Amino acid sequence: MKTLAINVKEREKSGKSNTRALRNQGNVPCVLYGGETQVVFYAHENEFRKLVYTPDIFVVELNFENKKINAIMQDIQFHPVSEKILHIDFLEVFDDKPVVVSIPVKLQGIPLGVRNGGNLMFRRNKIITKGLVSKLPDAIELNVENLAIGMFIYIKDINIDGCQFLAPENSVVVGVKTARNVIEEASSDDESEESEESNDKDEAAKDNNETKEESSGDSEKSSE
Repeated sequence: MKTLAINVKEREKSGKSNTRALRNQGNVPCVLYGGETQVVFYAHENEFRKLVYTPDIFVVELNFENKKINAIMQDIQFHPVSEKILHIDFLEVFDDKPVVVSIPVKLQGIPLGVRNGGNLMFRRNKIITKGLVSKLPDAIELNVENLAIGMFIYIKDINIDGCQFLAPENSVVVGVKTARNVIEEASSDDESEESEESNDKDEAAKDNNETKEESSGDSEKSSE
């Protein structure tokens, strides 16, 4: 995984008034879980642009004044109207502890079935994956050039050393269908995909919440 460095400052005070003041100055309050202690900190919203507004995933190097901590972005909250970043949770990562992240899927080539008049069905542009940070790729690359009409790539067809995919093995990642089948199955596919994504997220949340619970204290967000 790629690394992105962000300069941050540890918070001396917490509470609603201090959080409001930070946001008024263009800062984003954050919490770091997973280490020996829970750390509350902040950084200017501009520091997070390369992390948030991109499909890429990163190990984030949080640069405090006297220390550096590697982490991944765990959760983010946006303002419902302005869509400004309100809060970010980070999870500290270690070389010997697996983490759960959503890895983007990148397709290589034009499928044979598409060249013959079929329609591409790209069901999962991200796959929730568990593994050590050193084993997780920047993207899951799939060569689809030989996919004919009626052929699909399932979760069970993907094998990356050190990666565990938190999705049912028979879940479709990508495939090629005829135009008629695409129209007939579009609504049922959408419902199935929403259900699968919900199950994936529940499983991912369960894994990472177990890590969060090892850290002492309650989330600062509850007091905000």
